[in-house]
Amino acid sequence: MKTLLRALCGAAALATVACHARPRTWSSAGADLGASEARSHALGRGDGEIAEIDLTRGAPEVSGTALLSARSQQSYFRLVALLEKLTTEPASRGVLVRFGSARFGWARAQELAELFGKLRDGKKGVVCHADGYANASIWIAARGCDQIWVSPAGGVETVGIAAELLYAHRLLTEKLGIDVDFLQIGKFKGAEEPFTRDGPSPEARASLEGVLGAIREQWLQGVGGARGDALRTAAEDGPFSPEEAKRRGLVDQVGYLDEAREDAKKRTGGQGFDVRFGVSAHAAERPDFSELMRAFLGGTGTHGGPPHVAVVRAAGAISMEAGGGPFGQSAGITERTLGRTVRALTEDSSVRAVVLRIDSPGGSALASDLLWRALMQLRAKKPLVVSVGDMAASGGYYLACAANRIFAEPTSIVGSIGVVGGKLAFARALDSIGVHVEPIGAPGSSAAKRASYQSPLLPWDPVTRERVRSEMTAVYDLFLRRVAEGRGLTTEAIANSAEGRIFAGGAAMEAKLVDEWGGLQSAIRAAKELAKLDDNAPVRLTGEGGGLFEWFDEDGDGANDDATSHGLAGAALRAATALPNLPDAEPFFGSLAPLLRGETTLAALPFVLLMH
Repeated sequence: MKTLLRALCGAAALATVACHARPRTWSSAGADLGASEARSHALGRGDGEIAEIDLTRGAPEVSGTALLSARSQQSYFRLVALLEKLTTEPASRGVLVRFGSARFGWARAQELAELFGKLRDGKKGVVCHADGYANASIWIAARGCDQIWVSPAGGVETVGIAAELLYAHRLLTEKLGIDVDFLQIGKFKGAEEPFTRDGPSPEARASLEGVLGAIREQWLQGVGGARGDALRTAAEDGPFSPEEAKRRGLVDQVGYLDEAREDAKKRTGGQGFDVRFGVSAHAAERPDFSELMRAFLGGTGTHGGPPHVAVVRAAGAISMEAGGGPFGQSAGITERTLGRTVRALTEDSSVRAVVLRIDSPGGSALASDLLWRALMQLRAKKPLVVSVGDMAASGGYYLACAANRIFAEPTSIVGSIGVVGGKLAFARALDSIGVHVEPIGAPGSSAAKRASYQSPLLPWDPVTRERVRSEMTAVYDLFLRRVAEGRGLTTEAIANSAEGRIFAGGAAMEAKLVDEWGGLQSAIRAAKELAKLDDNAPVRLTGEGGGLFEWFDEDGDGANDDATSHGLAGAALRAATALPNLPDAEPFFGSLAPLLRGETTLAALPFVLLMH
C-alpha cells in the first residue's frame, strides 16, 4: 500500500512538472491577476489570440479547491477582474464566450451583461455560443455578444419571471397535529406564513410582486435596449427552438461550438484561442491526468504507438454529464466523457479506425446531437464502424447513424427515431397532504404559468404545452435530418421508419437502419478493412479510465451531479430504480434523468423493455 501511495504521489509530482513543461494555453486566469503581463509570455499569449471565457460551469461566488485542479481560481471575483482587464489588453484580438447550459443569478447576470458589453463596445469582437440560453444568460448574450450562437439541438428558454411559494399549514396542523406558534415583527415580513397560512397574505404578495416586477423591468430593458423591441417582445414567449429563436431575433446563428470558433477567427482575425477562465474546450489540448497516471504506473495511453483500431464502448443512458464517485459508479454515456474520447481519437494519428460499441436506449436529445457531431467529425478523418449490442434505440441510434457502417445482430433492437418529453408536476399530490403551491408572476406579465414551465410543481397550461410541442417538433425534424445525413438517405425515406418505431431482424435491414449482420468481431474486421490495415493490426480498448483515474478527472466539479439527487422527482426516480429484480430497467429510468435537469425533450425509448 505504501508503495502504491508513493507511486501516486510521484505521479502527481510528474503531472505537475509535465503541466508546466510547455505553454499551458489551456489554463485559466492565473492566481495573481496583477502579474498577468509577465505571465502572458510564459503562457504563450500574444498577438493573434482570442481570449476564451468558459462559463459552462458558471462562476460561483466561492469556488472550492480540488486536487490537481485550477478550480479554486474559477470564482466570480476572478471572472470580473479578468473581464475588466480584457477591455484594455491589447494582445487579445477578440473574445469567445462559452455558456454551455449554465444558469446565472439575476444580479450577476446584470453585471456580466455590462462587463461583456464594455468588451463589445471596445470593438474587441465578442462571439458567444451556448447549448441553451435561459432568461439570465440571454440577457448577458444580448448585451455583450456581437454574434450569438446556439447549438442545433439546443434552444432558448426565455419564459418570463415568476415565483412559486409552498404553504404547509394544513399538513402541520390537520395531518400531523403539530401546533404552529410563530410571531412576526413587521407586516411584510411573511417568513412564518408557509407554516401559518394556506396562501400568501396581501402584504407578502405585494412585496414579492414588487421584487418580481423590478427584476422583470430591468431584464426587459436590458435585452430590449441591446437588441431592440423584437427581443423584448419575445423574451416572455418561449421556449423556442433554435431556428425559431433565430427568426425572432434572439440568436444570430444556429451551429456547433467549432463553427462559432471559426466565426470568431474570421471576425477578429485571431489565429488561436487562449482559455482565460474555466476548463479547456478540448481536453486533448491539455494533459490528461488519468493517462499520466497510467503511463507512470506502466500502462498505455490512448495516443501514439503503432497503427491500430480503437474500440470505444458506449453503454447506458445518454446525458450531458453525470455524477460519479471514488468507487467508479457507472455514469452511462455522457457527452463530456465520450465527446472528449472521440475528439482525442480524431486527432490521434495512430488510430486508423474506430469501432463504437453501442448498447443504449437513448436519453438527452442535446447530448445525442453534440455527440453525433463529434462522431461525424471523426468519420471525416477516419473510418467509423458501429457495433450494436442489445440495443441502439432513439439517442442510441442517433449516435449509430454517424457511422460509415452499422453492424448488428438480427436480435439487436434499433430505431425508435423520435422524441419524447414532459415533466412530473407534484402540486396536486402535495395539496392532498396539505401543502399548497402558490404561483406568483411579475406584475404586468401574463407569464406566471409560462415562467414555471420547468417547475416540478405546476403542470403546463394549454398554451405552454403547445410551445413545448413546437420545440419538440423542431428536435424531431433535426433528428430525421441527422439520420438522413449519416445514412446517406433522404429525410422522406427515414420518415417512413421513424415516429418512434423500433426494429429487429429483417425489418431493420429493409429500413436501411443496419448495413450488415455481425457482432463486435465483424465490426473490427470491417474497420481494419476500411482503414487498409493488416488482419493482425492491433486493437485497443479505449476509455478504460474509471475508478480512481476518473475520480481524479480535473474536469469534474467535485459535486454530485447525478440528476437523481434533485428534489421530489429525484426521489421518485431513485425509488423506481431501486425496484427489486429489475436491474435491466436502470438504463431506461436513467434515460429519463435529463428531464430532472430541466431538459424537456429526450431522444429516449419511452418505456422499459425487458428481454428474457
